[in-house]
Amino acid sequence: MSKIPPHIIDEIMHVSRIEEVIGDYVQLKRAGSNLKGLSPFTDEKTPSFVVSPAKQIFKCFSTGKGGTVVSFLMEKEHFSYPEALRWLADRYGVQIPETAQPTAEELAQLNERESFYIINEFAKNTFSENMHGTDEGKAIGLSYFEERGFRKDIIERFQLGYCLNKGDDFTKKALEKGYKLDYLEKVGLVKTKDDRSFDFFRGRVIFPIHSISGRVLGFGGRTLLADKKIAKYFNSPESIIYNKSEILYGLYFAKGDIVKYDECLLCEGYTDVISMHQAGMQHVVSSSGTSLTKEQVKLVKRYTKNLTILYDGDAAGIKASFRGIDLILEEGMNVKVVLFPDGEDPDSFSKTRSSSELEDYIKSHKQDFITFKASILLADGVNDPIRKSELIKEIVHSVSLIPDQITRSVYIQEIARQFEISESIVNNELMRLRKSTMAKQLQEPMLNEVPLPKESTNLLQDEMAIQSREAGESALEIKHEDEIIRLMVKYGTREVLIKQIGDEDKSTSVIELIIQEIESDDLRIEQPLYREIYGLFMDGVKDNTLLSSSYLKRLENQEIVAYVTDLESDDSELSYNWVGKYNIHTKSESDNLYESVMNAIYHFKLIKVEQHIQGLQRELKEKNPQGEDLILLLSEQMVYAKVRKEFSEKLGRIITR
Repeated sequence: MSKIPPHIIDEIMHVSRIEEVIGDYVQLKRAGSNLKGLSPFTDEKTPSFVVSPAKQIFKCFSTGKGGTVVSFLMEKEHFSYPEALRWLADRYGVQIPETAQPTAEELAQLNERESFYIINEFAKNTFSENMHGTDEGKAIGLSYFEERGFRKDIIERFQLGYCLNKGDDFTKKALEKGYKLDYLEKVGLVKTKDDRSFDFFRGRVIFPIHSISGRVLGFGGRTLLADKKIAKYFNSPESIIYNKSEILYGLYFAKGDIVKYDECLLCEGYTDVISMHQAGMQHVVSSSGTSLTKEQVKLVKRYTKNLTILYDGDAAGIKASFRGIDLILEEGMNVKVVLFPDGEDPDSFSKTRSSSELEDYIKSHKQDFITFKASILLADGVNDPIRKSELIKEIVHSVSLIPDQITRSVYIQEIARQFEISESIVNNELMRLRKSTMAKQLQEPMLNEVPLPKESTNLLQDEMAIQSREAGESALEIKHEDEIIRLMVKYGTREVLIKQIGDEDKSTSVIELIIQEIESDDLRIEQPLYREIYGLFMDGVKDNTLLSSSYLKRLENQEIVAYVTDLESDDSELSYNWVGKYNIHTKSESDNLYESVMNAIYHFKLIKVEQHIQGLQRELKEKNPQGEDLILLLSEQMVYAKVRKEFSEKLGRIITR
């Protein structure tokens, strides 16, 4: 993917409306010049999420998150920086030029991929129109979903449909629209046999399968016939846009709530997901009847590390899915299991209970995988020592896949407790399994498997104590560095008048004034984030450019974007009545900008002088110098003490002026 040129990024940021984008996720209400709503990142009752259309920023006061429209998409959709920009460009019609000319083969594949998306969108709309606008669709397709208890809004949300049972009805419509038969076959909507083309999903209700961004990748089709010779479900075949091992049904609709509740519920089928959503639990997805894959687990991990599997009472199906639990553990995720009563599944259970009862059941019936696996596998041979031994080995094998050593240790203790077996025996078995696995992978022994020497505890404590002391000493310095960078961000391009004794007063920008003062004394900004921002301002001055806060908000570095957003979010806005109605004006730092800047600079320099004096005093104490060395150190200390006094006097004059 080619890099997006800076002027195109500027255009994207200029035309994008943060209130429109966030409005798709959050119900916003006017609050003065801002908009306010409930946080999309956490479960809250009182709105603390603020969007500023004027500044084109958002701030979530519940979580501390903030930034631009790009930051929001990166946080909410887990987009990369380029992905967020391209999404916005697509929404607001900004053309992104491709700097590298694609080959003919790449261009053909790109065209084919986009054609597949267009065809699937056409199919989705056709199937929906069939169900709502034809007698057959209403009598068969729509009635099926209504009999399953699905509300109209849920049917529309999941874009459910019906393929008419007329052999080639969809095929004819697609060909009439000019879609290539070859492409229709590749996406699996049409089959051709003996020179006769027909609809693959004919007579089936349709479940569109969406990508993370909402594009239709393929379809699931369920037959309504009771004939056991006919497959109950058909899915689209894999294509360049649809790889079923990398897709989770319902994720497009669930991702917001997965992030919000920091948990993903995993069930088996399409209707399980839809029914759970209808019942108010929307952080749920489905593996669409296939075994859970590593790619699907990683997909969930983009949004949360907590995955809860919802099982129905089918013991055979549960045993077959144990491999999925191992995959989840291997990815370093936390896995819980909920078992529904015999004869119930998430679909049926959610329809016979209230939303609160469903939520309470899931919360109260969550089990860790050890307890769950043991209860299932021991059911047939509770008193068989051999069976019990095999079970312990199987569970230890699952634990051995967990990458984090501390988590493994906790599970070892739990296994030892539940099965009343020595912890050392469990640990030995786990180490044997891990060594065997590592040997197969031809890897070096893992560092975290080597026990730390006992002395390391004290060394760690000493190091922490040193860091704590140093943190206390540097807190004041960081505070004044923050003040300098804050002034550069907020007022950097503003002009200030410098009064000259005996000469004409001259004007300069806040950015240039601060850089001149800091560089003239060869001082250094220490805090990494502030140093990076200061470096950007320095580079700008070298190029005869004064960077604004708007420029900083367009950067890929979201730590800088968040810092600038926090500054702009903290700006207090005067009530309209104060100024407009009562004519009351308050004084701000911007009214005396030169004094505000010099105050920050003198404080910063004073801290540096204090640090140097403390260093000289430590050297006098620790080295106990004699003769000329002593005289030199004392002389230097006197010079810096004089400088400290001068800065203190300057600060006193500014503060009391």
